[in-house]
Amino acid sequence: MNAKEKLQQFGRKITPAYLTKVAVLTAISFILYLLLKFSLPFIFPSFLDMQFSELPAILAGFSLGPVAGVVVIILKCLLKFPFSGTAFVGEITDMILGILYVLPASIYYCHNKSKRNAVIGLIIGTIFGTAGALLLNRFVSVPFYVEFFFGGNFDVIVTMCAPLYPSMTRDTFYLYYLSAAVLPFNLLRLGLVSVITFLVYKSLSKALHWEIKRKTPETNDAEMSALETKEEATKSYEADSDGDEPKDEESKTKGTDIGDK
Repeated sequence: MNAKEKLQQFGRKITPAYLTKVAVLTAISFILYLLLKFSLPFIFPSFLDMQFSELPAILAGFSLGPVAGVVVIILKCLLKFPFSGTAFVGEITDMILGILYVLPASIYYCHNKSKRNAVIGLIIGTIFGTAGALLLNRFVSVPFYVEFFFGGNFDVIVTMCAPLYPSMTRDTFYLYYLSAAVLPFNLLRLGLVSVITFLVYKSLSKALHWEIKRKTPETNDAEMSALETKEEATKSYEADSDGDEPKDEESKTKGTDIGDK
C-alpha cells in the first residue's frame, strides 16, 4: 500500500463518530490535566505532579489509531496554554512526553492487536516516555526554570530538593534529581497509566468502537424495514430449527482487541 492509498484509507476513518470520540477523550484528558493532579512530597520533589491525563490519549490510540492518540495529547496541552504558569514550557514538555508515550505504544499495539502486544506496547511507551523525561529535564525544563524563575540561581532549586536529598549539592544536583526523582517518578506515573489502560480498555472497547449507523443513498426506508424484517424471520427460523439462540454478526466474529487473542 502506497502513501496515497494509506492517506485515502485514513480519510475514510474520519467519520462523525471518530471526531466525537476524539473530542470526548480530549475533554476528559484536559480535565485530568488541569484539575486532577497531586504531588507526593514525601517521596518526590513537590513540584513534580502526579497526573494521569495520558490515559484518555492511550485509549484513543489503541481504539482509533496512533494519530487519534497524538491529537488528544496535542489538544489537551493547547487547551492548557491559557492557564499556564510556566510560560508554556511545562505544557510543551508534557506534550512531547505524552507523544513519546502514546505514539510508540499505539503503533505497536495497532500493528497486531492482542493482549501480549498491548502489554509490550505499553512497556515500550513507558520506556520512551521515561527516557524523554530524563533528557528534557536535563537539557530543557530545569535549565529554563532556573533561569526564568530563579534568575539563574541554581541554589534555589537545590534547597527545594534538600529535604529529600540532604547530600545534594549544586554539582551533584542532576545526578540526584534525575536518578532519584525523574526516573522513578515517571516509571511510576506511566506504569500506573499503563496498568489502568490494560484493566479498563476491554470493558470500554464497545463504547470506543461505537459508530453512527447511516443508510446508504441506495437504500430507502421501506427497503431498510424489509431487510430488517427478513433478517428477524431468518434468525427466528434458525432458532426454531437448531434450538440455539440467534447470534448477531458481532457475536459470530471474534474481535481483535485486548482479550481476543
